[in-house]
Amino acid sequence: MSSELDDLAAAVHSVIDRRWSPAALRAAIDAPEGYDRELWSVLCEQVGVAALAVPEAHDGVGAGVRALQVVAEELGRHLIPSPFLGSGVLATALLAGTDEGALLAGLASGSRIAAVAFAGEDFATRPVTAVDGTLTGTARFVLDGDLADDLLVVAGDELFLVDGSVATRRHTPSMDPTRRLADVVLEGTPARRLGGNAAAALARALDTACAVLAAEQAGAAARALEITVEYTGSRVQFGRPIGSFQALKHRMADMYVLVESARSAAGAAGDALDRGDADAPVAVATAKVHCSEALSTVAAEMIQLHGGIGITWEHDAHLYFKRAHSSSQLFGDPARHLARRALTHS
Repeated sequence: MSSELDDLAAAVHSVIDRRWSPAALRAAIDAPEGYDRELWSVLCEQVGVAALAVPEAHDGVGAGVRALQVVAEELGRHLIPSPFLGSGVLATALLAGTDEGALLAGLASGSRIAAVAFAGEDFATRPVTAVDGTLTGTARFVLDGDLADDLLVVAGDELFLVDGSVATRRHTPSMDPTRRLADVVLEGTPARRLGGNAAAALARALDTACAVLAAEQAGAAARALEITVEYTGSRVQFGRPIGSFQALKHRMADMYVLVESARSAAGAAGDALDRGDADAPVAVATAKVHCSEALSTVAAEMIQLHGGIGITWEHDAHLYFKRAHSSSQLFGDPARHLARRALTHS
């Protein structure tokens, strides 16, 4: 971590510390948009989180993947719902190589939200087809797809821009209430073709998004461990804190190893992408697999070590558990990335 990244982490942490709480999380989940618009505006205006991946030529910061990971880790610690991953990372990375200056400037300010529609029943299929400047097909698992002002749609090797107001969009509630997904239905919908090879651009953007997601998972795992340590240090049984029992110490030590190794894997993927390493996709696949499994394990242990309170709706443990499982499936499950890693090595 450079001093600039440390400063960025401190700035994001400061905003969250002042404006966020477990009650705010519940309120954001229940809000019509599924996130706290005021918090998002502050993060964009005071910290510039939406501008990090936007090139400087288009009113952005032009920062690397590691900067995006720093923000994601802080947001992940508190399960903060926001358009950051879908708009500030995936959509912006997909547009970074284009000449869409006005669109990128809007995303950099946070005043507009973009969503990327590309996947079918799983993240490997591409269901949308293009004919004479119109698009047909149903894209699933679109991050913030029902809220976005602009839809970036991948059809074959081409990338199209669709006005969000002319597409049929359905919010699709999932097990994880902190991650907003939607179906985008296109039926001869007019679209404007953007330049470049969409397939190659999407592959690069998904690598960036997976690396950032891995950092978010590491942040969530770290906070889940902290909450568990705090609880086991205060819960008294048989006249002593339960955290003093050797069996629980060992389990929390294992959780700590998972958290720190997840941070290392995510950071290695971000560094590899920023350096432009030839084997960066391998590092990304490794991070996606390990961070998914680390958060799932830590979240499950969190519930176990909290005992009865860990399975109640009022406690946040179940939200970490749900985020763990939804994140492991997002952009492809661990098995898919393991296969990708093996194929890249072969």
